[in-house]
Amino acid sequence: MSSSVALEWKFSQVFGEKFPGEKVDDVDLISVVEFESRGDYLATGDHGGRVVLFKRIDGKNLHPRKELEHMDHPATVHPRYFYKTEFQSHELEFDYLKSLEIGEKINKLRFCATPNNSLFILFTNDRTIKLWKVSECKVKRVKEMELSPNVSSENALLSEKSFVIGLNESSVQNGNHLEWINKKPRSVCPTPEEGPNMIFNVGESAVARCRRVYAHAHDYNINSISNNSDGETFISADELRINLWNMEVSNQCFNIVDLKPLHMEDLIEVITSAEFHPDYCNLLAYSSSRGFIRLVDMRQSALCDQNAKILLDHEARGSRSFFAQIIASISDIKFAKDGRHILSRDYMNLKLWDLHMESSPIAIFKINDYLQPKIPVLYNHDAIFDKFDCCISRDGHHFASGSYSNIFIVFSRDGGQDDGITLEATRNPNRVSRCQTAPRTAGLLSSFARGLNRRGHDNTGSDASDEIPCDLKSKLIHLAWHPTTSLIACATKCSLYMYYA
Repeated sequence: MSSSVALEWKFSQVFGEKFPGEKVDDVDLISVVEFESRGDYLATGDHGGRVVLFKRIDGKNLHPRKELEHMDHPATVHPRYFYKTEFQSHELEFDYLKSLEIGEKINKLRFCATPNNSLFILFTNDRTIKLWKVSECKVKRVKEMELSPNVSSENALLSEKSFVIGLNESSVQNGNHLEWINKKPRSVCPTPEEGPNMIFNVGESAVARCRRVYAHAHDYNINSISNNSDGETFISADELRINLWNMEVSNQCFNIVDLKPLHMEDLIEVITSAEFHPDYCNLLAYSSSRGFIRLVDMRQSALCDQNAKILLDHEARGSRSFFAQIIASISDIKFAKDGRHILSRDYMNLKLWDLHMESSPIAIFKINDYLQPKIPVLYNHDAIFDKFDCCISRDGHHFASGSYSNIFIVFSRDGGQDDGITLEATRNPNRVSRCQTAPRTAGLLSSFARGLNRRGHDNTGSDASDEIPCDLKSKLIHLAWHPTTSLIACATKCSLYMYYA
């Protein structure tokens, strides 16, 4: 597919939209957005430990027949979603051994391979990973009933309740005939000869159950989980270690990467993100706060201390000032579907890497370059520690990442480093200019990693009252690209916006 065609982005949907100035509680802030591998489902997690699941609507039902008849071209079909269900994945916990409160915020989620119609999803907070199963069950509800005069009030109440298929053994092979119908009192419902007095409305309901809990394996905040292509294992990464898990075994894992030095004062970098290769189950990549991307092969040794490849930008490493080291930290990495390219995001730029060229990225796309003169001020506001996600299209030709003032930028592989399309997370996404924004919130980098960068630099000598050319209170950190079509879902505060091209 050619990447020379510019994408024209349009608003699709929004969930949880708030009015300007309306207060948003911290627990309602969305912390992760992820599509299922086929794009049939979309899930979000928030700071309150809740999960909301959306299901795709069949595109052919989007346009009325009369509207289609008057069109002189085929209707553009893009995915649309409706609310499916929500549940509480994590609760506030307290580690009594370490006197540490563990928040319920969902850091990451990943859809797993499913052997049947049920969904299996991994969720993690700072310390504990949970595997949830979401399955559908049919519900039959009495929609209309004409009761005989001798029906008691107790029986009338019972007749109005819902009955779920599968909770009891069905009385016939097809499972559509409920046991309670055969055993109901003769006076509850007249027979068809007496009149069509009862109508059943068959619907679907989603039920979520926690199947496994993977706990007590991380001493530091978990920042990544990633499923392996073998469908049996996954990794979880915190700031110093990466563990390998089997999906079926929750009480044991293997440590495959360990950056913890003998003395913590010798620590020079932390792990910021980790992801499995999309095709090869033995390869994984992880990024660090020093701007490195390491590709390791698990076949070489049990502990992957030796790196198969190290991707680093030699040109960017020319200036190693204090602030340059901080903004070089990579916040997110994503493999392209071809398995050859990796997209990374640091504070200033998006970078596209070729695994066959380790010395420098093949493309750099500037996002926050206009904030370069205000780095000391951003440091004093902790904004310099914000960690932005990145996403890549299925064909590998387009990339997107967020910034401040609720904007995100979409780049084309054939375009220039400054030629991105800037969109605002509103119903009118094309109304803003590029350098309009900047949020002001505590950085999402953990206090552990932030303290590593702050050593000896608590006082920068900068005037914290300097004006910043953007709104730091509104930032778009989390977004995801649909796996099969040009659709982006992005989260700003508690609202989920979707745009299609």
